[in-house]
Order: sequence, then C-alpha cells, then structure tokens
Amino acid sequence: MASTEERLVEDMNRAQKERDKLRLGAIRWMRDTLQKHAKEAGKSSLDDTEAAEVLGKLAKKYKESIEQARQAGRVELAEKEEAELRVLEEYLPKQLSNAEIEEMVRETISEVGAKGPGDMGAVMKALKPRWAGRADGKTVSEIVKAKLNEPAES
Repeated sequence: MASTEERLVEDMNRAQKERDKLRLGAIRWMRDTLQKHAKEAGKSSLDDTEAAEVLGKLAKKYKESIEQARQAGRVELAEKEEAELRVLEEYLPKQLSNAEIEEMVRETISEVGAKGPGDMGAVMKALKPRWAGRADGKTVSEIVKAKLNEPAES
C-alpha cells in the first residue's frame, strides 16, 4: 500500500493531466503542509500516522473556515472550501466512532492504572498514538475526562 505522500504525488499528477484545478490546488496545499511539518521536525517526510495527524488538523481548520465563510455570507468561498475538504478527507484514515473511542479509553485507563481525573495527562499521552488522525482531540479528551470522573466500580 502506498504511503500518504506517494498517493498525493500520484493523485497530483493525475489531477494535472485531467486539468482538475480544484483537486490539484487542494493536493498541492496538503503536500506543502506535510513538507513544512516534516522540515520543522527535521525529517525528509512524515510517516502515515504523522501525516494523518497533520491532515486532521488541516481538516479542522477547513471546517472552521467554512463556518466563518457561511456566517459572513460568503457562500461561494464556503462551497469551494467544502469541495477542497472533501478532497482532503480522502487522505484521512477512517474516523473512529464514539463507541470505538470509549473502548480505547477504557483499555488505556486499565493499562495505565488510572484512578481519577489527576491521571488524565498519563491517559492522554498513552492514548494519543492510538487515535492520532482518526479522531478529534477534543472529543477524545472529553471522553477520557468523563471516564475518569465515573465512580469506581466495586
């Protein structure tokens, strides 16, 4: 299976041949963003997990931008960004459901031996590599907080 970077290069070449300006622009933006993050990390490229995390953050920014454009009545801009977001989402791993996140959180709390809200940092640290790029950090954090605040089962 091709890496995210390899898929982007292949799809960029295809978009150039097909003269698909929107797709080409979105892919170039993703590649530039990934290359910038790799350079900042002192690497030649990011692995798929790191790429998914960066693209996940980019998708979140797109969603915020779309919301702002809609609120400002800039429908054309919102529609263009929604189309670009759909291209970006093709490169993201399948997102985890809340039930899948809850199961992962339960397992991690058990593995870490967390007893309460004070252990949130340790749980999040152990959990992050498992969900990176496949879930929103805010959602994961809320689920961890809720699980750590539940009364202990006797």
